Amino acid sequence: MGRYLVRRTLFMVLVLFIISIFTFLIFMKLPPGDPARRLAGKVTNEQILAQIRENLGLDQPLWEQYGRFAKGLIPVPGLWLDENVYYSWSNRQAVSDEIRQRFPITATLTIGSAILWLLMGIPLGIISAVKRRSVADRAGMIFALIGVSAPTFWLGLIFLYVFFYILGWAPATGLDIGDSLSQSILSGEFILPWITLAITSAAFYTRIVRGNMLEVLSEDYIRTARAKGLSEGRVTYRHALRASLTPVVTMLGLDVAGLLGGAVITEQVFSLPGLGKYAIDSLNGLDFPPVMGVTIVAALFIVVANLLVDIAYAALDPRVRFT
Repeated sequence: MGRYLVRRTLFMVLVLFIISIFTFLIFMKLPPGDPARRLAGKVTNEQILAQIRENLGLDQPLWEQYGRFAKGLIPVPGLWLDENVYYSWSNRQAVSDEIRQRFPITATLTIGSAILWLLMGIPLGIISAVKRRSVADRAGMIFALIGVSAPTFWLGLIFLYVFFYILGWAPATGLDIGDSLSQSILSGEFILPWITLAITSAAFYTRIVRGNMLEVLSEDYIRTARAKGLSEGRVTYRHALRASLTPVVTMLGLDVAGLLGGAVITEQVFSLPGLGKYAIDSLNGLDFPPVMGVTIVAALFIVVANLLVDIAYAALDPRVRFT
């Protein structure tokens, strides 16, 4: 177990290093326009542009620019997202402070929607598998088809139009940095964003659980359990469901980790100032340090989630070993 964790940790470091290189090269080489000219405004001259490039380190060789940013990615106090390097070029706000303020919003959106899609997707998948070809199965598959096919931004706009503008059942969305998060939750401002994210994901979970349950229910050890006289509920939930959850754990770990890095579309639709909206606004303004910071934070969540998922496999399936 210890050797496995060491290997995976070293692999995580390598992955983050590669991601940081690609993020740096893509942003510094591919985006149209000059960040210095964007910051200088419409009325400027070459002397002002040269001074801005010098202040931002954009006049240095590419490898020196990367080294300057890479130092701030080392997870050591004083180096991690160093405020002398990782600050917004547009308003000079420290990236670490912005992430610290915005992450609770993204985490609230992610955790709430994850609970909803698990409560919807897993039971629907179980019912569809146990009652195959029944009305319940058909209804579950129709829900899954609609959820998979409907784009997140479309669902969000439809929910806003129906439940806010027409019916007035849901409160207005849109938070500001510094608003009380607990008050926003209690007032229901996260209900529509949660449901929007949950429906799309629940559709995938329904199909995955149903397919795995049907496969597991045909296994020999399930027939043996039934032959021993175990109740159908015990066979389904004690034996079949546990073996069917392995791919669900994989999806859940990666989905939650990806959303913790910013639910870009949902945050944009509902004007939630989370990490996703922060990254998009920074991209639109050619503001590189926030993009680099959010990208690395999101990548860190994903690689850590991969490790936790592998460890969870051993708890769900005794046949899994760390070799």
